[in-house]
Amino acid sequence: MLDATLVLSESPAALGFHMPAEWDPLACVWLVKPHNEETWPNCLAQAQAEWEAWRAKLARVVDVRECTALGIPTNDSWIRDFGPIFVKHRTTGVVAGNSFRFNGWGDKYEVRSLDDAVPSQISTRWKMPMWHHSFVLEGGSIDVNGTGTVLTTMQCLENDNRNPTAAKGEIERVLHDALGITNIVWLPGGIQGDDTDGHIDDIARFVRRDAIVALRAPATHPDFEVLERNWAALSQARDERGEKFELIALPVPAEIFYDYPADRFGPGGRNMLPASHANFLIANGTVFVPVFGGASDDVACRVLADAMPGMRIEPVLARALVVGLGSLHCLSCHQPA
Repeated sequence: MLDATLVLSESPAALGFHMPAEWDPLACVWLVKPHNEETWPNCLAQAQAEWEAWRAKLARVVDVRECTALGIPTNDSWIRDFGPIFVKHRTTGVVAGNSFRFNGWGDKYEVRSLDDAVPSQISTRWKMPMWHHSFVLEGGSIDVNGTGTVLTTMQCLENDNRNPTAAKGEIERVLHDALGITNIVWLPGGIQGDDTDGHIDDIARFVRRDAIVALRAPATHPDFEVLERNWAALSQARDERGEKFELIALPVPAEIFYDYPADRFGPGGRNMLPASHANFLIANGTVFVPVFGGASDDVACRVLADAMPGMRIEPVLARALVVGLGSLHCLSCHQPA
């Protein structure tokens, strides 16, 4: 068994680790309660209320570990992107983590040193083996099917604000070595309002080993063109066995806008929010689906219920949470059992 104090000189893949699918059994889900008023201007209390309602539902199906309550300070709440990216040994079942650099989604905001230190804190306090990488990678930028394929976007991983000197081949090598994957599906990009430069968890997600739900929008929607390019790329993609995926269309919510006040990061103004039903979290047989109070809510939940038979669909209101430019998946970090 690996020891947390061991210098891990070989990659996770070389030692037999891989990243399991989200629908595999989970030991816990890491959370950070919304606390940054700049992230939720004029609506922090509403966002906290939605988060608390979701946390109560989540705690019924999985152990919830809240960083703040455990004495782990953070700059913000988006632990999907700065928390560990967990991997599991294929034969022994040992769980370990990858700690990638977090640079605030391409240095868009101030230095996030507290966020960046969270994986190290988890490794030290829970005696978990952890690989530390100089590469910038956020958990929301990848999604895996658990058998060798990862979904991601060119807009994010090839962006000069992440790893400017890394060629595509090097990026693919990092993903292979750290996640134990053998196959990469690249999509063009993400939706409007998303400050992460196209995270995959807002646009396309695995629901089974060979099936993907992906956003599709009417021609009048601002995201129509990019989502159609993504759909076309998925239509040509193959899994690790060389087979096509089953593609399932997921509706987009009607556009939601928010009037942001001016702050130290910009002049503010009325901006479109990245509301997406694809930002769901799968946890021990339950799918927590962000809903926004519109006509697409019920449709999206029915689509996901049909796509994941045997799973319980739990809608969670996230209309205030998404003002922070993310929702349930962005706010959580799942750890395999």
